[in-house]
Amino acid sequence: MNKYEMMFIVKATMESDAVKATAENMKKVVTDLGGKVAEYKELGEKKLAYPIKKELNGYYFVMQIEVTKEAEAELSRKAGLDENILRHLIVKLDEE
Repeated sequence: MNKYEMMFIVKATMESDAVKATAENMKKVVTDLGGKVAEYKELGEKKLAYPIKKELNGYYFVMQIEVTKEAEAELSRKAGLDENILRHLIVKLDEE
């Protein structure tokens, strides 16, 4: 399995419960694909550099995950389909 870091931004105009549910759903997707979440951080609400889908603020989340290459592609696909996620980025971490 490969190590990745995933950052995603959730709409800030939703209820706080819905924001947390969206983040939990992404964690669940990782475990459903046979991976594991090594580290999970909620960075809070921040102002976006430019409006995305008419949103000015977003909740930032960062996860360090261990998944296969195929699972990473599926995770990226599911994050792109989720309408509550404004942006996401998955970066492969160097092996130590």
